[in-house]
Amino acid sequence: MKGTAEVLGKTVLGLIAFVVLYFLVEAILSRVPGYKIEKQDQPRDILIYVMSNGVHTDIVLPVEHDVINWFSIFPFENTQGQNLNQHYVGIGWGDKGFYLNTPEWKDLKLSTALVAALGMGETALHVTYYYDVQENDMCYKVMIDKKQYNIIRDYILESLDKDLSGHPKYIETTAQYGLNDAFYEARGAYNLFFSCNTWTNKMLKKANLPSGIWTVFDKGILRHYKNRR
Repeated sequence: MKGTAEVLGKTVLGLIAFVVLYFLVEAILSRVPGYKIEKQDQPRDILIYVMSNGVHTDIVLPVEHDVINWFSIFPFENTQGQNLNQHYVGIGWGDKGFYLNTPEWKDLKLSTALVAALGMGETALHVTYYYDVQENDMCYKVMIDKKQYNIIRDYILESLDKDLSGHPKYIETTAQYGLNDAFYEARGAYNLFFSCNTWTNKMLKKANLPSGIWTVFDKGILRHYKNRR
């Protein structure tokens, strides 16, 4: 009995130590810039946004541009509203079960959280179209150049799981959050060390945009934009 209690005690202490270390490392690495200031060699004339809903971050891009027309990748017909009059598209990556089964925090189940945290589930891209976007404390505008946009485009396209014809796999579901969003199968595994925000942060780093070395939380990204305002 004593041995069991000792093992249990060490296990609990180990879990506490892991959680403390996890949050401490994230707090440090998310504050260290993962990008560098370079001399501008192209005009930064493309407006994008980094947006958060308080937990999860999306990258918001112009629907139509010389670099890419997102309607050709994510057809507006796949949304409930089927509204062509949209100027921006928000794109985020995350655990598929979390996306489809947890429209609100009150719907979160322990099983869904565990599957996501342990990297046991599939992933998806959540695509939302917007007519207009307003900058606020959870949404920051960023001016980028064409080279950076190409990097962002490639990163998103590489995250998609495609069929044999090379087309994104649309997820037929009634779990949309509104009239202008849709889900698509994605590549990669969501887990404790690579969250939806890690995906966004990695994309921003690749494009040499404000970002941290590593983060799993939205605030680890947003602080780099809040400090620039």
